[in-house]
Amino acid sequence: MARVGIRELKSQLSAYVAAARAGEHIVITDRGAVVAELIPAAGDAALQQLIDDGLAMPPAHAVRPSPTPRRVAGTVSDLVADQRG
Repeated sequence: MARVGIRELKSQLSAYVAAARAGEHIVITDRGAVVAELIPAAGDAALQQLIDDGLAMPPAHAVRPSPTPRRVAGTVSDLVADQRG
């Protein structure tokens, strides 16, 4: 676990993000006091853990189907007016 001050973090942010992406846990300090942690994102692992614990359900479809566009005569204002009337 690495410790880094805010000033160094700002100047070397890309390197610390790359380290977190690689799995490293980074503690961020401000004047020696711990203020935050930079950790790797859990991504799909967090969702899978919730599914395994019975707290979430997997999606019913891998990809949501897109609606089929319709061609209509007239303007949007005409369509809205027809629906209101």
